[in-house]
Amino acid sequence: MKNAEQQQESLAELDDRAVCRYLLRHPEFFIRNARLVEQIQIPHPVRGSVSLVEWHMARARNQIRTLEGDMSLLMEQASINEALFSSLLKLQLRLAAAQSLQDMLNRLHRWARELGLAGAHLRLFAERWRLGAPSGFTQLALHRQTFEPLRIQRFGNARHYLGPLHGPELLLLLPQAKAIRSVAMSLLGAHGDLGVLIFTSRDPQHYQPEQGTQLLEQLAQMLPTLLERWIERQ
Repeated sequence: MKNAEQQQESLAELDDRAVCRYLLRHPEFFIRNARLVEQIQIPHPVRGSVSLVEWHMARARNQIRTLEGDMSLLMEQASINEALFSSLLKLQLRLAAAQSLQDMLNRLHRWARELGLAGAHLRLFAERWRLGAPSGFTQLALHRQTFEPLRIQRFGNARHYLGPLHGPELLLLLPQAKAIRSVAMSLLGAHGDLGVLIFTSRDPQHYQPEQGTQLLEQLAQMLPTLLERWIERQ
């Protein structure tokens, strides 16, 4: 009995394939049999059955809605990318016009404040930059070995971290900062070995792990070149 049922299923599958092959080879079938096409009824989960023409039109409408949704997403992403590029270009021009390192840091900080953030900060790995006296940049120095436990805990294998920091972590990175509830951090340079860019917020929900990092990525690549105007690499 079971074998007979399997044979019937196999024949039905073969019949379906044969019909499909025939229709693909003879598309004029639908022209010769237009009345039959109008009479064919397709099972429908709500209405019981619909005509083949209605079924085809419904599929077409669904495809159009899907395409419209895809187009809306593409346009939305294009708008976001345009705004991101414009914002980044303006910041780059502002930073490039700085007359000193402190001026550049102030401009970066003001840009962050204009976005409603608490501020923006840079910490540079002392092993990669000449930050010792008498450079005047010693406050930017951060030893990689000291930073490594935080990197492992917060970054893992990623180049960016968005979320909260504990008290000792904030004290290490931003000893003068107050009431910081969330941060966005990015490792500087192509290999992430030059330092850390830090944006801070007093809102604990402002930075979340699932947020995009495109702007952070661009800034992390751009800033080292600007810094080399005033600080020598080693």
